[in-house]
Order: sequence, then structure tokens, then C-alpha cells
Amino acid sequence: MAVTVKECLELQLLEVEMLLSMFPKRGEFSLDEDAVPSIQRYLRNADGALPPQLEYRIALDVGEAKVELQVLLPHMYPQVAPHLFARSDALHRQQQVQLNTRLACHISSLDSGDLCVCEAVQWVKDNSLPFLDNSTTSSACASEEVRVKEMLHRMWIYSHHIYRQELRKKIFDCAKKLNLTGFCLTGKPGVICVEGLRENCEEFWRDIRYPNWKHISCKHVENMETEGSIDNLRLFHGFEDLQFQAHGDYGLRNDYHMDLGQFLEFLKQHQSGHIFQILFGVEGKLSDN
Repeated sequence: MAVTVKECLELQLLEVEMLLSMFPKRGEFSLDEDAVPSIQRYLRNADGALPPQLEYRIALDVGEAKVELQVLLPHMYPQVAPHLFARSDALHRQQQVQLNTRLACHISSLDSGDLCVCEAVQWVKDNSLPFLDNSTTSSACASEEVRVKEMLHRMWIYSHHIYRQELRKKIFDCAKKLNLTGFCLTGKPGVICVEGLRENCEEFWRDIRYPNWKHISCKHVENMETEGSIDNLRLFHGFEDLQFQAHGDYGLRNDYHMDLGQFLEFLKQHQSGHIFQILFGVEGKLSDN
């Protein structure tokens, strides 16, 4: 029998309860205050829109250093793998890449369909110390793989709307600072795509969301590995400001809808037509001219 989204979300909440009992101290386990309630509301009425993907952070003491495990759960986790990223101010970028490569390898070896964040937490606690100690002899094979392979991370982010100038400035400033390409579609709905190094995309996601952007969710994540530069995998050459023909009230409410037909055409031009259905839940069709 196929597992449903509802069953997966119920399991995610059970795992959150376990983690809260493991990390009861203030600052050890951090998640948005509306994250769990939004899932509970969906479970009571599964006919509504899907809640934002569950995202949280766990602070771990490893030796004398702090390691943070960042967790982003697809709606179908644990049937699909979670997005995990371990970071620490005590790690150089190369060490951080090596640590996360090993973590991803360990998680992929576990049985599909099992909750695995608690397992990931224990693995990070047990295996981070050699990297924190600046070890240069931790698996020559893995080190060689890190030297020749890069990973492009692409995030597709949906918002009910994007209007405010100060918010748009923050989005563009963050993308430029983190060397991310993609676009921001202004209006209603609002859509953001960023692509680049994973840690930079994750930092962008954290920066633009907090402290109080509620109506936003990461709808889809893509990861692609290359033995060359990740620039060869980018779909966008810069960070574009998309403003298509709009329909609606241009008055004080500033409540206007973007022409999604033009947006679909833009996605198809960038080999991303399949994303339309992921963002909006319907298959996009171009009108005949």
C-alpha cells in the first residue's frame, strides 16, 4: 500500500517529539513557532494546501566545539531522504564539505522509509571530531572525491506574494553576496529560485525567512554533482528581476496577479517547465498563438 503525505507528516511530528525530549534545553532545538501547528492543522483537514516543509536546527556539543545540524524535511520524508547539513564555525569549507559528504553517504545506506534524523544526530556527534581537530588524514579516497566533485544546489521557493521594496532589496542583496543565480518573480504569487553552493543557498533561505516571513515555503530542491565547475550546471546567468504583465488592481492595495502563462514560458526557456506543477499544483499549458 502506498504511503500518503498525511502518514509521513504524522511520523515527522513523532520524530520532533523524540528530539524535543532528547534536547530539552533552550537553544538546543530550534524551529519556527508555527511549524508544528501548521502541520497539525493540515492533518485535521487534509483537503487544504500542504503546510510548509518542516525545518529545524539542532545544536550539538562535540568536544569543545559547537556543531549545528540543519534539517529540512520533504513532505514525503521518511519515504524520501531528508535534506541535512552540518555546519560549525570551527570548520573550514573543505572540512565542512567532507563532513557532509560522509553524512550523506551514511544516511543513504540506511533503510528507506525509516525515520533517520535521530540517527543523523548520533552520527554527527560520533564522527565530527576528526574534522574539528583539523585532521588531514581522514580517508584519502573521500578527500580526492571532494577535490574533483562539486555539488550545485537549486531551491524553488514559493510565497503568497512579494511586494515590499525593502524585502525585494534584501532578496537581491543576499543573492549577490552569496554568489547565487536565479530570479525573483514579484507580485502575487511570488516565486524565488536560487542556485549555487548548498551552504550558500541554505544561508539565503535562513536570511530571507527570518524573523517573520510566514507565507513562504521551499517547494522543491534539486542537487546535481559535477566534476567540473558548478557554473556549468547553472540554468541562470545572473539573478533576474522578473516582472511580467499583471492583472488586477493597481491601486492602493497593490494586489495584482502575475501572468502565469508568461512565467511558464520563462520556465520552459530555462529547462524548468516541470517546476510549474510543483509550485502551483496544476500542469502548465501555453496558449496557442
